[in-house]
Amino acid sequence: MAKTDYTSVRGLIDKTNTTVVVVTSIAAFVTIFCLVASKTFISQAAYQSRVLTAKNKAVTQLKSDLAASNELNTSYKAFVGQDKNIIGGNATGTGPQDGNNAKIILDALPSSYDFPALATTLEKLTTQIPGLSINNITGTDDEVNQSDNTVSATPKPVEMPFQLSVTGDYNAIQQLIDRFEHSIRPFQIQTMNISGDQGNLTMNLTAQTFYQPAKTFNISTKEIK
Repeated sequence: MAKTDYTSVRGLIDKTNTTVVVVTSIAAFVTIFCLVASKTFISQAAYQSRVLTAKNKAVTQLKSDLAASNELNTSYKAFVGQDKNIIGGNATGTGPQDGNNAKIILDALPSSYDFPALATTLEKLTTQIPGLSINNITGTDDEVNQSDNTVSATPKPVEMPFQLSVTGDYNAIQQLIDRFEHSIRPFQIQTMNISGDQGNLTMNLTAQTFYQPAKTFNISTKEIK
């Protein structure tokens, strides 16, 4: 009967165990690497898909904005190119009702507080009426306090109060009131007091007009995560 060489057997077992451990370790490493790589690949693919979706959306919006811009440009040129403006004045004239439509709209609601300009407007409304004279134009020149209120994301009209006193006959006073009613610039009369006789009337009124700060145009960026 042959004698078993236990030392050789144990050596073979140890060698086999070592091989199994090495193979298992390599398999585990490959498996973990594949899982991590797969997760990274899937995350990167999802990110690229989000980026592509956002780019396509931006391109679509850009094309829509460009079409709207071209349409607006065409409409604006037609609007300002009319010989007769929207209040019946000459588009190239220099009278109180003259000027192209863009100028008329800007004059209707200025974007900044300018009381001297308001006083000039009131003078034009009154001095061109025969038989009417200005006694005084008063108000608060609040330009310093309003200097920071020139732009806004949500602009709203801001009141500009003033007081006006004029003297003239009945027809002249009536024409002035009519001019306030039909002025391109909005005027809100709060109180009116008329005294005297038909040939020599004095009208004192308290009123207000408005200006509206310019709207800000912000271009923002968006980060895709």
